[in-house]
Amino acid sequence: MGVRGLLSFSDALVLLGGDPPAVAALDRALGGALNVATGGIGDGLVRIADARGSVLALGRGAVRGVGRRLGRADGRAERTELLHAAHTVIVVLAWFQALEEREPAVGAAELELTRGDQLVLSGAERVAERGAAFARALAATDAPRPAPHRPFEAVTEELLGWYTGLSERFLDFAEGLSAWSARPSSAREEAGRLIRAELPRAAVRQYESLYAQLAQEAPEFGFWTTQIEHRATRAEIRRSLAGVAELLAGPAEGIRPPTGVAAALARSHEAVLARPVLDASSGPRGIRVPTLREMYLDPDFRVREVTGGSGPATEAWWEEAPVRRDLTGYLAGALTSAGPAEVPLLVLGQPGAGKSVLTRVLAARLPSAGFLPVRVPLRDVRAEDDVQSQIEQAVRTATGERVSWPELARAAGGAVPVLLLDGFDELLQTTGVHHSDFLARVARFQQREAEQGRPVRALVTSRTAVADRARYPEGLVALRLEPFRPEQVRRWLALWNEANAGGFAARGLRPLTWEAVAHHRALAAQPLLLTMLALYDAADNALRRDGEGPLDEAELYEELLTSFARREIDKSGPAPAAVPDDEARARAERELQRLSLVAFALHNRRRQWVSATELDEDLTALLGRASAEASGFRTPLGAAEVALGRFFFVQRARSVRDGRVLATYEFLHATFGEYLVVRLALHVLTSLLAHRPSLSDAATSVDDDLAYTLLSYAPLSSRQMLRFAGAMVRRIPAAERDRLARLLVGVLEQHGQRTHEPHRGYRPARSPASPGLRTSARHGVYGANLVLVILLLKGTVTASELFPSWNDRASAWHRHVLLWRAAFDEEQWTDFAVSVSTRRTWSEHGRELEISLRSGALAAPDPVDMNWLYRYPRGNDGPGWSRTYWSELRHKQDVSGGTNDAVVRHAMDPVYAWLGPAVTTFLTSPGGPATSLAHDVLELLLGGADLPPGEADALRARVLGGLDGLSPEVGARIRRLLAAPDGTA
Repeated sequence: MGVRGLLSFSDALVLLGGDPPAVAALDRALGGALNVATGGIGDGLVRIADARGSVLALGRGAVRGVGRRLGRADGRAERTELLHAAHTVIVVLAWFQALEEREPAVGAAELELTRGDQLVLSGAERVAERGAAFARALAATDAPRPAPHRPFEAVTEELLGWYTGLSERFLDFAEGLSAWSARPSSAREEAGRLIRAELPRAAVRQYESLYAQLAQEAPEFGFWTTQIEHRATRAEIRRSLAGVAELLAGPAEGIRPPTGVAAALARSHEAVLARPVLDASSGPRGIRVPTLREMYLDPDFRVREVTGGSGPATEAWWEEAPVRRDLTGYLAGALTSAGPAEVPLLVLGQPGAGKSVLTRVLAARLPSAGFLPVRVPLRDVRAEDDVQSQIEQAVRTATGERVSWPELARAAGGAVPVLLLDGFDELLQTTGVHHSDFLARVARFQQREAEQGRPVRALVTSRTAVADRARYPEGLVALRLEPFRPEQVRRWLALWNEANAGGFAARGLRPLTWEAVAHHRALAAQPLLLTMLALYDAADNALRRDGEGPLDEAELYEELLTSFARREIDKSGPAPAAVPDDEARARAERELQRLSLVAFALHNRRRQWVSATELDEDLTALLGRASAEASGFRTPLGAAEVALGRFFFVQRARSVRDGRVLATYEFLHATFGEYLVVRLALHVLTSLLAHRPSLSDAATSVDDDLAYTLLSYAPLSSRQMLRFAGAMVRRIPAAERDRLARLLVGVLEQHGQRTHEPHRGYRPARSPASPGLRTSARHGVYGANLVLVILLLKGTVTASELFPSWNDRASAWHRHVLLWRAAFDEEQWTDFAVSVSTRRTWSEHGRELEISLRSGALAAPDPVDMNWLYRYPRGNDGPGWSRTYWSELRHKQDVSGGTNDAVVRHAMDPVYAWLGPAVTTFLTSPGGPATSLAHDVLELLLGGADLPPGEADALRARVLGGLDGLSPEVGARIRRLLAAPDGTA
């Protein structure tokens, strides 16, 4: 039995065991409105007295029998439908109980439309229609429902409005009946007041009472609202979502356990809880990495329904949602709520917030007697496949069994399937496939399954940073995981120290304390980074070295990765005491550079994994050459497998196809790869200083072959990469930063004249459809990356500094940006563009352009001075000028075919059509900027009322004075637009 999206009052009564003949009698009393097949009033009779008695009798009987009926439910799906039915009943019952309390003042027993009324009353047809409207309102399915993301007060406030509308329809019907007209006017007024003013609020009170009564019969009614507290949510800090099993196991008692593939899935999920939170070999000797069951703490969260123009990618959007600490109770409510399961729950979080771990723990904790969790790591399934195929792939990976989705859903019996689709952000980054509609596709899948009687709940995880690239289906709810509070960090540390008490004592280490991690609070607030901090400190209490300040994120990654590299080398090489420090550091550096090449293999392919074959091809093409050795790669690698799998932050997957063993590599967390890409990029670029000791020797060119090879396929403009790069650059001495920036300007100048293709075997962007990026596109990507690094080094540069050999430096910036834009896809271009800010100014030589990395929120750019754009002097107050190519501007925007140009052209089409010449007619002002006539007209129309009177008058006078150069027709249109209320221009 599937949960129906729309459940009528009569459906609800029958589901809860109501007597069908009695329900049919109620339907007749309401003129057939409950019978969906009739489409409304059947015989024109509305008998309020009969209807009231039937609703009260049937509704109260249904509520009393809820517990008994739930006990006979055949599975979680049927139970959820019965809960939905019970809520539908109490919504209607509450209004009739409130009406009953107000008898005989209302006199509802006398109010009914009879055949006699129809015969003798004028306008009886209109009265009948009013009765029909009231009856249809009772039968409607659109009454507000509770939801775990909404406060109970919000639901009751909506219900008050719904009851008010119902009461108004009832009163409208009553006032047309003869029985109402026969009453004294004072009685009619009192009854009207009760119906309008008191009845809706009394109905809400009745609803609250009935809701609390149902919560005693069915715990789910408590899960659906934050008003009712449960013992499972009282604990300040809970572990491993244990409360979900506790809350949901009871209601599912008696339901048959899973068998076959469903049972195999349950075993697979349960086994995850016994695994360490990270690879057990990743820690120092004698340190025990605890299991998920021991260490996972329920995070705080915020939750909101996605509506309106803004969305969950912005911090301001979340400020309206309070921080909640009842994740266990919320998830129980979300998985059992009475509403239709036709949209997924979107779970967002920063890198390391625990999104993936949440899906693993939830899959293990959901009671298998009531739910069928299916976890789908989206990075491990074919991105181009549909949702059903991705589910089937994940099931086969987890169990080894091949089964179709309908077969699995049917085998689940009464259990409700719960899809845990992990890593939507990685789908967005998959090469060559567009996935912004993925959430809508999941919703369509859920809707189809509901129609087939197989209701499905779904949860999708993603990084918050890419949430603005998704299209949201109507009704979608977003949940954001919050950073750990200090109390949660302390609890986590207590569990860590408890698990390692013996190991600490044996090695003479102190337990990790809050005081030690408090200096790194921003990092410790993310569970993954907190684990890295703990492992780092477990080597030699490194977090408590005297006299050192807190590490920033880049410093922590450097310290962690270096210490892990040295530890792994020590495990496989000679005794540490036998290796000189310089050699140990060099060996650790080679390991990190090896890992960095893995990171570039992922970055340049724009995906989160790389096959062993692809990595072997990369390493063969890159290593063993002079440029590589000059950059510090002393030992060429022979195979991808060498030493990669031993690092906990590199995950190695194996599979067998056609008798061949296949392997892929990926980082446990994407930020490891992003850090290593930036680290190697800066290392390679900085090493260029050693290739050209004398910057004044113009005949000496820079050998940047390796830099070009690595940095010409994908930009470094993601927000996380720029944060890492900024922190690393700040550690470079100021004099060296300046030298490197000047050198890279020279490289930027020379790279367009490149006549050879270095490392020809390196083709990470190669695909069956495209053999690789064209040389021009690679030049574009490389140039953009050089500019980003120059900006990181200098903070702000001018176009003259970037392009010293150009006569018109500002135009040089424009031409280079066009090349970069052509080399990027839309997401890459967006990342790059929002990372950079420009400012038009003047120098002693004429117009100038300042470029810098953007900091803070995205703000409106400075206004454009037409003097600057058309190369007039700053403050030019000479006569205005005009151009005749306004229609060409519009046409070129259309020909470009780009989204950005098309959006602007669409907004400007009315201006082009009616005021076209005004777009390229320019006006000057003494000492001020020059503007176009169209700009000033729009400024007056849209913002003139907010300008100071003197400024608005001056702007109006300038516009009117600039009309002489326009055709009379266009001038007349502008005068009409700006006409004052009295008709004067």
